[in-house]
Amino acid sequence: MREVAFSLLGPLDVQIDGTSLHLGGARQRTALAMLLLSPGRILSVDSLTEAVWPAGAPTTARNQIAICIAGLRKVFKDVDALITTSHPGYVLNPLGHRIDAIAFEDAVQQARELARGGRNAEACDRYAEALSLWRGRALEGVTGPRVEQEAARLEELRLDVHEEYAGLRLQLGRHRALIPELNALVTENPLREQARAHLMLAQYRSGRRAEALAIFREGRRLLVDELGIEPGPVLQGLHDLVLSDSPELTQPPTDLAPPPAPRIAAQLPVAFASFTGRSEELNALDQMLDVRLGQSPLTMAAISGTGGVGKTALANQWANRVAARFPDGQLFTDLRGYDEAYKPVSPAVTLDRFLRDLGVPAPQIPADPGDRAALYRSVLGGKRVLIVLDNARSFRQIQPLLPGNGRCCVIITGRDLTDDLIGDHAVLRIGLNAMSVREATALLAGVAGADRIAANPDATERLGELCDRLPLALRIAGARLATKPHWSVRNLVTRLENQRRRLDELSPDEGGVRAGFRLSYRDLTPAARRLYRRLGLLGVPDFASWVGAALIDAGPDGITDAEDLIEQLVDAQLLEVVGSAGPATRYRFQDLLRLFAWECAQAEESPEERTAALERAYGSWLHLADAARERTYGGSHAVAYGQVKVLPLPDGLVDELLADPVEWLESERVALGDIISQSAASDHFAAYSWALTLNTTTLFEAHNYLEDWRDCAEQALASATRTGDTLGEATMLRSLATLAIYQRHYTQAQPLLARSLGLFDEIGEVHGRAVTLRNLALCARFSGDLDGARSDAGKALEGFREAGDTAGESHVLGLMAQLELERGNLAEGRALCVRAIARSREAGSVRGETQNTYRLAEAMLLLGDPAGAERACLTVLELTREDGDRLGEAHALRGIGEARWRQGDWEGSQSALFQALEVAEQVSDHFLRARIEADLGFALAVRGSPEAAGRLESARAVFEELRAPVWRERVARALPTVVAAVGPVPPEALVRILEG
Repeated sequence: MREVAFSLLGPLDVQIDGTSLHLGGARQRTALAMLLLSPGRILSVDSLTEAVWPAGAPTTARNQIAICIAGLRKVFKDVDALITTSHPGYVLNPLGHRIDAIAFEDAVQQARELARGGRNAEACDRYAEALSLWRGRALEGVTGPRVEQEAARLEELRLDVHEEYAGLRLQLGRHRALIPELNALVTENPLREQARAHLMLAQYRSGRRAEALAIFREGRRLLVDELGIEPGPVLQGLHDLVLSDSPELTQPPTDLAPPPAPRIAAQLPVAFASFTGRSEELNALDQMLDVRLGQSPLTMAAISGTGGVGKTALANQWANRVAARFPDGQLFTDLRGYDEAYKPVSPAVTLDRFLRDLGVPAPQIPADPGDRAALYRSVLGGKRVLIVLDNARSFRQIQPLLPGNGRCCVIITGRDLTDDLIGDHAVLRIGLNAMSVREATALLAGVAGADRIAANPDATERLGELCDRLPLALRIAGARLATKPHWSVRNLVTRLENQRRRLDELSPDEGGVRAGFRLSYRDLTPAARRLYRRLGLLGVPDFASWVGAALIDAGPDGITDAEDLIEQLVDAQLLEVVGSAGPATRYRFQDLLRLFAWECAQAEESPEERTAALERAYGSWLHLADAARERTYGGSHAVAYGQVKVLPLPDGLVDELLADPVEWLESERVALGDIISQSAASDHFAAYSWALTLNTTTLFEAHNYLEDWRDCAEQALASATRTGDTLGEATMLRSLATLAIYQRHYTQAQPLLARSLGLFDEIGEVHGRAVTLRNLALCARFSGDLDGARSDAGKALEGFREAGDTAGESHVLGLMAQLELERGNLAEGRALCVRAIARSREAGSVRGETQNTYRLAEAMLLLGDPAGAERACLTVLELTREDGDRLGEAHALRGIGEARWRQGDWEGSQSALFQALEVAEQVSDHFLRARIEADLGFALAVRGSPEAAGRLESARAVFEELRAPVWRERVARALPTVVAAVGPVPPEALVRILEG
């Protein structure tokens, strides 16, 4: 693999094996810069467009972005898969390549960690290495607000690093050597107070007291004149110390060991030896202390998260690390906010203990809680004390324990630290979540042994997943391995993969994970507990609040009540907010919490209650999926689902969720797949699996989720067959056949449709029979049997009319129009297209109108009206983009491209066809890609390009592979003419050849 080095810390530069590349024009350089600023992440075409044209993009922007990407791929032709297409944009693969901005930030992070560990000399080396990567201003020469914003961030970080590096060298006694460097830094950045403070200290320690004071005066003048503010506490405090020749300014000893400080209390528990990770949170706490300590209001941090996530461990780790900065003592108390055996500790009791620890004689401690709190604040006045309030239940419990001065620092931990803390108090809020994979692995290694954990990395990663990467669960798992030296990591993984045993394995002696969850569950209201355990019955990754309303049978007006209960669960750290995917906020369990909820449901709900709750949830999903299908395809026909109970939701909620039906289906895609699997596994719920599959096909088709389609239909078919559900079996046979047709596997589809038709006839299901006959007509058409196709389509049309399905009728009319066009009956074909469009509009079927308008465009091409065909395809393009139909969009763009080359507009044709090719690649439709390649070949032939024959030969080979004889022959007929041409081929000559 060739080595690629990307340089952003200066003028944009790219080198392969040490040789710089020419990156093209400004647009191409901007596009590359944007991709490099988001390595490994999808960057949408819209984001690239905004970056390249910040003042407003031209109508051809998407095409020009595609050209930019194609140009970059050409630049990097020797580097495999560097820039890949991934809807809705592109991804730059950073693996195996060097990006100096990433290397810089990594080195800075390492330097900061070394400094926190007291390894200052090593930290200095890493800081120097990081700064050596800079060659000038970041991304110099690349313009645009988006790029400039990120460049400014990097520049700000560089200045922060300069200051941190200088601060460490001051600690190491290198003040004399620092003065020239700091002079330059302050000259370039005169308003940066920290740099100025470093320069003052370096000058003072070098015997230049007057110059240090002059530097302060200059800085104060600039701040007052330009910003209208006085210097901050860092600069002002240093100025006061210099004036008084304070001993605090004396050069630190070379070994940096601080002298022992007197302490009133030193109550911090010993930090966990296996503590690992949480670097981002530790950094935030460090920064809070550096910026806020000594100021008003009080310096405070609140660490929240579910039981077992490591709140106490983080607070204790950080407190031990910064204890030396609080020479007047460190107080610690467990407030028992969530304890199974004890009530929460009252503030009065805690105050009594703290006052005694601070040296107040017992007889002098007031009995009144208010007086006690006042004395506590007085004792702490002027002192530097660190106070850790662990396991807090409420703000009322901790409010009397807050000191009154800014020289103290308070750390609070608790599961549900509400917004009461915000207001008069400036609180750093840290919400702890699961650990990263790397952190979880390091924790396991610290408990069970590094060699043992490293021996099987795949099993170790799986073990972390099974523990939800919660520190408590990971420590228990690591301890189990440590006490079982004959077990491998895989042995423990196998035991934990049994969901019925997992909580048992991680809850030794009635403690551990389950005990922590039980405390949070116990304190919920009865209604919240009921919702929590019923949510645990669902095997879905996430869900919206309307699902909760169905589970508890909240009724049409109960959605808000369900939302309130879900928010209680979020506040109790039993659920997490995923974010808004589509039209509704979504929530999820950590897996261990879902298992605990399932256990509670088994223990506290009767089988009848559990069944009824699931029926309501499945029925709600089915109601919405059915409505999404109807709003997408139109029509008034009600589908028969057999033995299911559809649970209608309020019309207003349905309208809100289904403002964009396909977007809603996309937001529920994974959940629907899991519900289909869950219901298919149960005889009682089997019918829901095929009913939901039938409606979710709307999404499978629109977004080309073919594997999802097959998996769901096969599971639903198996469950229908197992339970003797003939309607479900027939419907899923037809669904699998439809998938085969979609993939152009017509020989696979026909026997499935024959079986389906027989079953529909057996139970007398008219509508199902009509849909099956329509699909048989499609198979006959693509097999070349146009007479058989017309016969089946005619029978399907009768069936749809009998069933009252206007949308189905419009679809068959469109198919019949296509058949007449292919039979050479152009006038009749066009008339049928017009009828089909009218019926689509009558049915309210946007999808049907789109497909039939596309067929009308094809009729216009055959009738020699390419301009009319282009107008029709532009209408199709507008409809498909509104509907989010990517496949339809690609067909429309291809149709526009064909209409344009037929009119001799080869440039406009290529623009549309390249856009079509990009979309076709995203939806992975090989037949459509081949058609686009063929049209590109024809457009190039009209242009007179020698590349035309290659494009056409490539398309012919694909048609051969896909067994598409009609298109293979059409391209084959055109090839000799294109190969023999010595210049442009007239469009009319190509049209005559193609139409035989």
